[in-house]
Amino acid sequence: MGKTVWFAGENCTIQWGKYPNGRVAIQLMCADGPMARATVNIPEYEPDFDEVLIKDYSENEGMLDALVKAGIVKDTGKRAFSGYVTIPVCKLLVQPEWR
Repeated sequence: MGKTVWFAGENCTIQWGKYPNGRVAIQLMCADGPMARATVNIPEYEPDFDEVLIKDYSENEGMLDALVKAGIVKDTGKRAFSGYVTIPVCKLLVQPEWR
């Protein structure tokens, strides 16, 4: 069974994916279907191989804390910038099935 994450009052499971440029995508799935896309892809930002950009704003506020508590990611302290938002750059602590 996959890792679980408590987010927005629901117990969710991780669904791994890839963006078109090959970077890791994380989606949270709940009993009713997709809950939230946990990651963002900023093509002009070059994360390390084991890093992901976490969407922790707007409807995803609290996502970083939820993923850290679940042991999925560790906040590196680095930030990427996109428009008006600052995006946490995190080290993956759990590897997708294909790696």
